[in-house]
Amino acid sequence: MTASAPRTMVVWCPDWPVTALLEEERLSAELPVAVLSKGLVHSCSPAARADGVRRGQRRRDAVSRCPELVLVDSQPERDARVFERVLRTVEEISPGVEALRPGLAALPVPSRYYGGEAEAAAVVAERLVATGTWDCRFGVADGLFAAEQAARLAAVQDSRVVPPGESAAFLAGLEVGVLEDPELVSLLRRMGIHTLGDFARLATADVATRFGRTGLHLHRLARGEDRRGSSGRTPPPELTREVSFAPGLETIEPIAFSSRETASLLVGELSRLGQVCTGLRIEVETEDGWQGSRRWSHPRWFSEVDVVDRLRWQLQAEPAPDPVRTVRFVPEVVESMGSTGDGLWGSAPDERIERGMARVQSLVGFDGVLTPRVQGGRQPAERQLLSPWGEQGTATRAAGLPWPGRIPPPAPTRVFAEPAPARVLAADGRPVALTGRGLVSAEPVGFQPDHGSPVVPVEAWAGPWPIDASWWDPQHARQVARFQLVGTDGSAWLLVVEGDRWWTEARYD
Repeated sequence: MTASAPRTMVVWCPDWPVTALLEEERLSAELPVAVLSKGLVHSCSPAARADGVRRGQRRRDAVSRCPELVLVDSQPERDARVFERVLRTVEEISPGVEALRPGLAALPVPSRYYGGEAEAAAVVAERLVATGTWDCRFGVADGLFAAEQAARLAAVQDSRVVPPGESAAFLAGLEVGVLEDPELVSLLRRMGIHTLGDFARLATADVATRFGRTGLHLHRLARGEDRRGSSGRTPPPELTREVSFAPGLETIEPIAFSSRETASLLVGELSRLGQVCTGLRIEVETEDGWQGSRRWSHPRWFSEVDVVDRLRWQLQAEPAPDPVRTVRFVPEVVESMGSTGDGLWGSAPDERIERGMARVQSLVGFDGVLTPRVQGGRQPAERQLLSPWGEQGTATRAAGLPWPGRIPPPAPTRVFAEPAPARVLAADGRPVALTGRGLVSAEPVGFQPDHGSPVVPVEAWAGPWPIDASWWDPQHARQVARFQLVGTDGSAWLLVVEGDRWWTEARYD
């Protein structure tokens, strides 16, 4: 490959699944976190790595090295969603960015404009750091594979540039484990081939005979014959629509009526592109500079009427202090129309239900129709999240994080707003209590779910699930435990005990 041939730059953000999790859940970067995939550690934070957690470890091995480790299941859609910000930032500097996978992207090197390849990488690094991506590394080489390996050897916010024509020499010293084929790598190591240079020196005909088409492709990569560059991506179209009023409008109905045409243009443009909007931000700006903004979600997708209704509800909930000058509709979540349309067997939500719920909501108010969802928490009541119909709801506690003391599934079907005082009795008729070591003083044989009900004999019971709540605050610290009790009448209950006092939290129907 000559020096004038196109060169490739790779942007690598290590441990991106952890970075995406910390950013979206707004967690501390000092928290020891590991993201699991198929029961193995897929990536981990620097704090977890400092305690001995490594990629590929089993869950039990990782926790044994770091007892405070927070384990979260992998969510590729979250990784891709957060990585979109990185792609847009790089596109502001140079077009033609290609997302290889979340945390890894490639682009043609914009060296002429910035005075050199290392200088171009430094400009991209500066822009990414300014937007909050601290750990970013860059590699520049003749092909995509060599550029990726160079990026993995670069320092934080720095670049590794492989001179033109020297990709084969650069790759020769790398360990064969960089080839993403565990089965072939294991076989090569057993054959005494430990570097890419050793693999590259094998005859092409022998490689094709022994390892087939896949091995031949990896052999070309090891020889530095990868000619792939960045194929680029099509930047998303600009879909934001706004309407301005001169002079400004003061009342809600004229604002909503005057914005209807703009909402229709937005929905029509999305339809032309074969897309629908399920997440919309509405921004309102007044003549004196006041700005109001709110993000709305839809259980299906926004129609023209839905957009105008949300604008009206927003103005009712947060009235503008002076005449409104501009209304702006910003689609934040756009999906393919095919993935949200009606299925062959009616798999999509019933449109009549959507219209009926929207009609009721318009009559009783935006907060009058609520949708239940699940969030994180130890108590059943804490896990409930009620949000207005059509809104996604903002969970204050992440459901994917571990919650020590949480009861095992299945979840109770009826959770009481206020726990009812209860009694749990031993064989001698005395109340069962929780000892200082978190054990029961006697085996439960009967219980009263509330004061007005008769004593029910215990058929089976499970627990305790202890919770040492607010242990860091002596004034609010509590040591409680939960039990599941099944009566001989077939009823099942969830009870909580503190000392010798019992309450009924929920019932399993």
